[in-house]
Amino acid sequence: MADTIFSKILRGEVPCHKVYEDDLVLSFLDVGPISRGHTLVIPKEPAETLDGLSDESAAAIGRVLPRLCRAVMQATGAKAYNVLQNNGSDAHQAVMHVHFHIIPRYAERTSGAGLGVVWKPQEFDHAEGERLAERMSKLMPQ
Repeated sequence: MADTIFSKILRGEVPCHKVYEDDLVLSFLDVGPISRGHTLVIPKEPAETLDGLSDESAAAIGRVLPRLCRAVMQATGAKAYNVLQNNGSDAHQAVMHVHFHIIPRYAERTSGAGLGVVWKPQEFDHAEGERLAERMSKLMPQ
C-alpha cells in the first residue's frame, strides 16, 4: 500500500485535530472540509478499499461510526449529515486508505457550497437482477 497522508497521521508525522482514537480506529477533522465539523474516520489497518479491510477493523469502524455521527451532530448543531465512503479512483477516492467522511449538513448552506449528490437511476432488469443476486449470494462466506 502506498504511503498516504493518513499513514503519516497514524505515525504522528502529520498533526491532526483528533476526535476519537482506540486500538483500531482514528477519527479527526478534515482539514479540507465540505462543511463545519466534517470528520474523517479511518482504520489503523492499512487497506486501500473497504473490501481489503479485515472483519475486525470493519467491525471496529461499524461500532464507532454511529457514536461519532451523534457527537458530530451534537457538537455542530447540524440536523442532517452524509456518511460518504469511496473505493478506488473511479469512485472518486483521492486518498488510497479506507476512510469514511461524516459531513454535517446545514439548512442555511450557501448556494454552491458543500456536497452535491446527483442520483441517476438506471432501468432494472429483474431477470438479470435475480441472476446477479444469486451469484453474489453464492460468493458470500458463511
